[in-house]
Amino acid sequence: MYVGRFAPSPTGPLHAGSLVAALASWLDARAHDGQWLVRIEDIDAPRCVPGADQFILRQLQACHLLPDAAPVWQSRRGALYRQALDRLQASGWAYPCGCSRKDIEAAQTARGSRRARGAELPYPGTCRPENGGLHGRPPRAWRLRTGASNADEASVVSWIDRRLGRQQQDVERAVGDFVLLRADGLWAYQLAVVVDDASQGVTHVVRGEDLADNTPRQILLQRALGLPAPAYLHAPLALAADGHKLSKQNGARALDLSDPLTALQAAAARLDLPPPGRPSGIGESLAHWTAVWRDRWGR
Repeated sequence: MYVGRFAPSPTGPLHAGSLVAALASWLDARAHDGQWLVRIEDIDAPRCVPGADQFILRQLQACHLLPDAAPVWQSRRGALYRQALDRLQASGWAYPCGCSRKDIEAAQTARGSRRARGAELPYPGTCRPENGGLHGRPPRAWRLRTGASNADEASVVSWIDRRLGRQQQDVERAVGDFVLLRADGLWAYQLAVVVDDASQGVTHVVRGEDLADNTPRQILLQRALGLPAPAYLHAPLALAADGHKLSKQNGARALDLSDPLTALQAAAARLDLPPPGRPSGIGESLAHWTAVWRDRWGR
């Protein structure tokens, strides 16, 4: 059975870009006669805006994008993440790290690596057990080992994206051993999303193209935990006037709830979905777009 999901972070209301992702995931579930879930990804509590979760749910309701089960909140699922981390620790996939960002930058600078603008430096494995462990420092975080030395698993991940085609990334080179439990005690997104997708039985992930870079890390985690990998489709992004992704960080405005049909029509246009042949309401428009989506992506 098909199970899809939309997983917004309540750092503010939905905007035009997040509606594109919501509509794409809803349409894919409906095109496959599947189930569509909503998960509130609120583990990064300092960034969450009080009341934004309920406002997002009201926005989805206004757009007739209704989940098939009660929403879940990541902030209430910490026990599941702890169990997963315990398993990774016991199997040797996870290890404690005492490095600060300054330590990582210094280690990479010593190797001749420089940070690209807006990019994170790959973690060089300083605290891996075979490299001397914590070097006398207290543990700050827990990381997943990405190198081929662990259980003979290579760090080069290949997968087929339903829209983007064949994708590949050497996670060890591009990212390094990534964080599972942060230094501030908060669960990292990569671990939470993998555990949640598996526990909710998610079979298909449809999300924005900007998140495609997360996929190889999540596949590595799925392998380490013995979990199935969903099928992935990364949808086009809504862009701001400067050509960058439309986001809350660059001032994206909240959706106008007084005219949800116009907002949905704009999202559908970004997904290259033709408008209905005659004026129609939200229900008729969604049915039309579902039929088009089924012809295009219903496989």
